[in-house]
Amino acid sequence: MKSIFLLFLLAFAPVYLSGQHTNILIDDDQSGYKACEPSIIINPKNTDHMVAGAVLDRVYYSTNGGYSWNVDRLTSPWGVWGDPTITVDTSGAYYYLHLANPPAGQGSWIDRIISQKTETIEGEWDQVSYMGLNGTKNQDKQWPVVDRTNNNIYVTWSQFDEYGSSDTSDKSDIRFSKSTDGGASWSEAISINEVPGDCIDSDNTVEGAVPAVGPNGEIYVSWSGPEGLVFDRSTDQGENWLDEDIFVSDLPGGWDYSIPGISRCNGFPVTKCDLSEGPYHGTIYINWSDQRKGIDDTDVWLAKSTDGGNSWTGPVRVNDDPPGKHQFFTWMDVDQATGYLWFVWYDRRNYTDNNTDVYMAVSRDGGESFINFKVSESPFLPGTSAFFGDYNNVSAHNDVVRPVWTRMHEGQLGIWTAIVDPLIVDIQNNIPELFSLEQNFPNPFRESTFIKFKLYEPGEISLYVSDIHGRKIAYIYDREYLERGKYVEHFNVEKQNPGPGVYFITLQQRDKVIKRKMIISD
Repeated sequence: MKSIFLLFLLAFAPVYLSGQHTNILIDDDQSGYKACEPSIIINPKNTDHMVAGAVLDRVYYSTNGGYSWNVDRLTSPWGVWGDPTITVDTSGAYYYLHLANPPAGQGSWIDRIISQKTETIEGEWDQVSYMGLNGTKNQDKQWPVVDRTNNNIYVTWSQFDEYGSSDTSDKSDIRFSKSTDGGASWSEAISINEVPGDCIDSDNTVEGAVPAVGPNGEIYVSWSGPEGLVFDRSTDQGENWLDEDIFVSDLPGGWDYSIPGISRCNGFPVTKCDLSEGPYHGTIYINWSDQRKGIDDTDVWLAKSTDGGNSWTGPVRVNDDPPGKHQFFTWMDVDQATGYLWFVWYDRRNYTDNNTDVYMAVSRDGGESFINFKVSESPFLPGTSAFFGDYNNVSAHNDVVRPVWTRMHEGQLGIWTAIVDPLIVDIQNNIPELFSLEQNFPNPFRESTFIKFKLYEPGEISLYVSDIHGRKIAYIYDREYLERGKYVEHFNVEKQNPGPGVYFITLQQRDKVIKRKMIISD
């Protein structure tokens, strides 16, 4: 019944003592447009598989958890013009969305959003479709999300009457389209914002529309613009939206601000929803950065809603350094297996010049507190001659966490990731808990599932499965002594044959007990 994979800390002593997460270079090819603005997605069905992209046309994939990467370039009948964004559907098919740059006579610059699809991680990107074509209007900064209950794909983005125009009659809007057939076709795009923005691509332009799916199939999205940070939702798969957008927060200094050494910088929002089986299920989070504390003090912020977006907390500061330094280009993901929030951003807390580290944070209590940690191995010094794009990115699932960022070295840009180990984070931050128990995966399941836990101190533990009445139906450990480290257990229902229903996994050490709900399906 037992299938134990123990990772002894002693084997990794140098890494744990230094607290360094291994950095991996994905791409430093300097040909063509310099790579920046990276995006990444981890396949929740196989966390060794992940796909990433970068400006303008680069696509990367890894089948070994991000330790090594394959590099390719995308083409399309309507060109490829950056803003790479990635998602994966319930079948394991990947989607790479980007802007257009059609050949002469076949369209105009960024006149549509293009979707490319591959059925397998090593397959060809052989399904190409598009959405949002609206004459010569410009379509920009699209982000997709998959509803894992029905495999619908929802996309939101900004539309400009004319990109960069200062004409007051030109407007920007937030647009929405969806696919119900695996990206083969897309619905006619609609505008969902109540108040339009201008077209200057600055504070009064509506931008930053990153959609999320709620626990009952709701579509949530927020963006920045002339009214600050606002929120919208649909409860019928995007057919109808709120009559009035909901105010979330002001944005003192705007979302378009200056950072020394960066040619341009923005702090537009990222919207996510917790769909895990944890205690914060259904909570909506919005992450952004702004200069409300002054032009020399950029910070990373989080607001949350526990009532479907009707009301919001005030901004909570995520970075934990003293005031007066810059933290910018933030991104966030919610681990849908654990409910943990993971953040990544550029950080200058350790320097008096423009040297820049990459920092991350994790929150395990629904955004109430944050553990900050440095993830980059060394700082870099950016220069305004290089274009860093508008975002970095992070993806997380079942404690597999992969940030991705742009780094400058000797005047050259490269795309990097890191093998983030949550156990390093806990040890280096002196987390006092004796142990942690994650949600089993998959859940629900029919025949077998995996149970993952960590011991921060050696000791005698019990790990067992019980029914809803508290009756123990299986012991995995019964008062057994284990060394500290990470453990993964394979639990198979064949021997006990408990039948479909709700059960509980319990981990006990000394007088501390953690429980997780487990569902066995028909």
